[in-house]
Amino acid sequence: MHEVNKVTRSHLDTAAIREAARNIEDGAVTAGYQADRKEIIGLLNGALATELVCVLRYKRHYFTASGLQNGPIKAEFLDHAQEEQDHADLLAERIVQLNGKPDFNPATLMERSHAEYDDSSSIQGMIKANLVAERVAIESYRQMIEKIGESDPTTRHLLIGIMAMEEQHAEDMRDLLA
Repeated sequence: MHEVNKVTRSHLDTAAIREAARNIEDGAVTAGYQADRKEIIGLLNGALATELVCVLRYKRHYFTASGLQNGPIKAEFLDHAQEEQDHADLLAERIVQLNGKPDFNPATLMERSHAEYDDSSSIQGMIKANLVAERVAIESYRQMIEKIGESDPTTRHLLIGIMAMEEQHAEDMRDLLA
C-alpha cells in the first residue's frame, strides 16, 4: 500500500501584515518584533563602546610597536583595528535600525566598554593585552546572544558573525605569542 504525503500550507494573514506595515514611523521594526528594544539598544551600545576601545588599543599598538622584525605584527594590529571599526559600524547601524541612538561619547567610553584599553610598551605585552580583550569580547558576545535568544534574530545573527571574527582575532593573537 502506497501512502501519499500530503503537504499542508500555512497561510499568512497578508491583510493584517499589510495593514500593520502602514505604520511606518518605526522603520524596520515591525509589530512582530519581540525583544525589548531599549534593552537590546543598551546591549548594542555596550558592544559599540567595546569595539571602539579595541580600535583605539590596536591603533596605539600599531603605531607604537617598533623594530623591523615586528612589521608583520604591526600589520596584524592594523588589520584588527580596521575589522574592529567595521564591527563598530555594524553595531551603530543596527542601533539606528532599532530606532536608537549609537553612543559615541568619548567621555564615557571606558566605563561602557567591556574590554580595557592598554598602553603596553613591549610587543609581548601588547599581544597579551589584545588576546585578553578578544576573549572578553567573545564572552560578552556569547552572553548577549544567549540573552537575546530568538527574540531578535537579526541582532542575534549580527552578533554571531562579529563573535566569529573575534574568535579569529583571538587565534591570531595566540599564534603571535607562540
